[in-house]
Amino acid sequence: MTQKEIIKTVNLNLWYGEKQALLDINMSILPNKITALIGPSGCGKSTLIRCFNRMNDVIEKCKITGNIYFNGMDIYAPDADAVEVRKKIGMVFQKPNPFPKSIYENVAYGSRVQGITSKKHLDEIVEKSLRNAALWDEVKDRLHESAMGLSGGQQQRLCIARSLSIEPEVILMDEPCSALDPIATAKIEDLMAGLKKKYTVIIVTHNMQQAARVSDYTAYMYLGKLIEFGDTDQIFENPKEELTENYITGRFG
Repeated sequence: MTQKEIIKTVNLNLWYGEKQALLDINMSILPNKITALIGPSGCGKSTLIRCFNRMNDVIEKCKITGNIYFNGMDIYAPDADAVEVRKKIGMVFQKPNPFPKSIYENVAYGSRVQGITSKKHLDEIVEKSLRNAALWDEVKDRLHESAMGLSGGQQQRLCIARSLSIEPEVILMDEPCSALDPIATAKIEDLMAGLKKKYTVIIVTHNMQQAARVSDYTAYMYLGKLIEFGDTDQIFENPKEELTENYITGRFG
């Protein structure tokens, strides 16, 4: 890979208490691409993605060794600010989790926290974020209604808009479609394809067809190890590792 990576892990290990969940992960994530993490349940996919924006910091007895570099900066260095890291590396969770507020206030929330008070500026941020999340046309006439009245798929796109509102560089998505129906899933997949023009997207998915459809690169994980990482077409059509081939062909997992 000659292109400069946006995220790079070097000998990354993670323990929850006595249990080691990640073992010597070395990988480079390229900008403006979609990278999918696949593998059986419990293989470390979600644990790894949560390392990228220091979400594991809040888990008691979690210990990390090794390095994660974001634009060349070690995000686990003693002087690194976890809040700043999370501004640049946003997260969308498995289950849509809108705040019990209006659609407008959900999207404006992060900007308000950052001290933006101008209504004109907030209006611009809300509209731009909802447009980038392919939701504006569906909600522009009901911005001050509760976000809880949206469908599941709309709620997930609202959560994506909320993460876009603070202008991250990377968006992490932890199984963003697992709670959605096929139509809502297709909308999120279309949205991802558009997002990579401006953002880097890393997605955890248990759906191999989804990984094959949407991603540029795929990482296959098993028992906390990164077994194989490469171009998605190569991983699915000509995997180098027997473990990868067995998983992709449905022999286990």
